[in-house]
Amino acid sequence: MTLYSSRQWARTSIAACVLLAMCWSGGVRPVQAETGKDYAQQIGARLVGQAVPAFVLTTIDGQRLDLGALRGRKAVYLKFWATWCVPCREQMPHFEKAQRSAGDDLQVVAINIGFDDTVEQIKAYRRELGLSMPIVRDDDGALGERFGLRVTPQHVVIGKDGTIRYVGHLADARLDAALAEARRMPGFDPGVLVAAAPSASTAQNVLQIGEPVPTSKIRTLEARKLALTDPVGQRPSVLAFLSPWCESYLEKTRPQSSKQCRVLREQLVSLGRDHRVRWVGIASGLWASEQDLRDYRNAHRVPVPLSLDRDGVLFRRFGIQRVPSLLVVGADGRLLRRIEVDDAMPSRLQSLLGGAGAMTRGDAAGVR
Repeated sequence: MTLYSSRQWARTSIAACVLLAMCWSGGVRPVQAETGKDYAQQIGARLVGQAVPAFVLTTIDGQRLDLGALRGRKAVYLKFWATWCVPCREQMPHFEKAQRSAGDDLQVVAINIGFDDTVEQIKAYRRELGLSMPIVRDDDGALGERFGLRVTPQHVVIGKDGTIRYVGHLADARLDAALAEARRMPGFDPGVLVAAAPSASTAQNVLQIGEPVPTSKIRTLEARKLALTDPVGQRPSVLAFLSPWCESYLEKTRPQSSKQCRVLREQLVSLGRDHRVRWVGIASGLWASEQDLRDYRNAHRVPVPLSLDRDGVLFRRFGIQRVPSLLVVGADGRLLRRIEVDDAMPSRLQSLLGGAGAMTRGDAAGVR
């Protein structure tokens, strides 16, 4: 991770909030920039009081956790985190303490967000920190979608009645109080709520090579509606999935990812004005606002239209689990190929530009 400057510490007021402080070289960030605490409060305002549908989780060790069966008996504490997240690591002693003191009235579950984290990396992290709670990897982003994930760590406390009681970002007195209150809740007949709980799943199948790309339009930073495919069917489209913080923030813990983010950004700047293809930048809403994305664009003079995928809808639809990622959509509107973001990517993009006129579904055999 990068070393944090005083202005970044000032944004968060506490070390646990500095995750993804987005310290690219664009100068001082706006005073009104959102913090991790802000993101969690926004999510909580929407989710607290809602009933959580009964669902079963599978841990990275193959263990099944039936959360619906816990209703009336146990409160549930879910923590969303990533191995590369600074405050997640700082808060892990608090999290492990919650696990060791859980007793018979609290189920603790670690939810790895599955973003630029493999199962092997998660297991190595568990060994390093001596974690003992069950760990689930959110492979398809469905859990993040269900609980409105915008920040890591994100704490979700579910009462014995199956309703969300608290959403937060910090391991502080408010979290401790929420856990204590959830554990004090009286028991009841859980069958009523289990039967009444609506399904919250809106997950879709990941778009496969050769399938048509959705025709819905996205909103750019300029509030312009932009299609993911060429409306007149003449040019291929390049969809660049990115994050405004990945180049700087991942420099220490994910140096290869950081380098790939730089490579992609340089290519967007270099080739983004080439009109032989349509360029579309789609930024993750994790730890990012439209202002963050605007700062990133201005600092690097990125000419490509950019859109913030605030709730991760497009990331999930296209099966994007790490940044950067690059997809090519043919002129016929079908997903054509995925281009590896590495040192050879510039030559691949040049080849793409050279053969732009022939980019149709028939080229799918050349997918990497």
